[in-house]
Amino acid sequence: MMPSSLQLHRINPLNHTGCAAAVGLHQKHSKPTWVCPVSGEVPENVLHHHTHAVLATQCCSAVVRAIEAPIDTVWSVVRRFDTPQAYKHFLKSCHVIVGDGDVGTLREVRVVSGLPAESSTERLEILDDEKHVMSFSVVGGDHRLHNYRSVTTLHAAPPPPSGGGGTVVVESYVVDIPQGNTRDETCAFVDTIVKCNLQSLAQIAENLAKKESK
Repeated sequence: MMPSSLQLHRINPLNHTGCAAAVGLHQKHSKPTWVCPVSGEVPENVLHHHTHAVLATQCCSAVVRAIEAPIDTVWSVVRRFDTPQAYKHFLKSCHVIVGDGDVGTLREVRVVSGLPAESSTERLEILDDEKHVMSFSVVGGDHRLHNYRSVTTLHAAPPPPSGGGGTVVVESYVVDIPQGNTRDETCAFVDTIVKCNLQSLAQIAENLAKKESK
């Protein structure tokens, strides 16, 4: 499901010079609040990954998605920092600028038409194959969501009715609130994108699991 045009256009363009200076000045004199936007039955060892330092000029939220596929199958899709467009359908291409997939790798993604953005430059911050944790931050590009940082974790869930293993994906983020928008508007916009991405991830991983079980 695509975000509505209303949601897309509520994120207004920024006056980069004036706004950046004002935000920077405010952030120097404000203290962050530690926020964990995840609720429900999420293991304690997962919660700390989704605890973010959030400034008064930022918002924080999370989306949780259960997937009827083994954790290793889901992780094989999520961990590919070089091909996020494999399940993030709002991205049309990805080019690795620096690195080979390890922490510190930089990528530039191009966004599909219809969204209030053209490109995003992103840095891989965490890639833990053992604990199934991935995090990236946005460090540049032509878009309106600044200082965006996302953390995605996977943990095993009770086996689904169809048998096999189940997985719960949790994706949380913190991002600046664009000038002229409210915290709720910003979270509603980003949540919609994340929910669509995780819905696509579920479909792909569940199809892969069916093929692997044959």
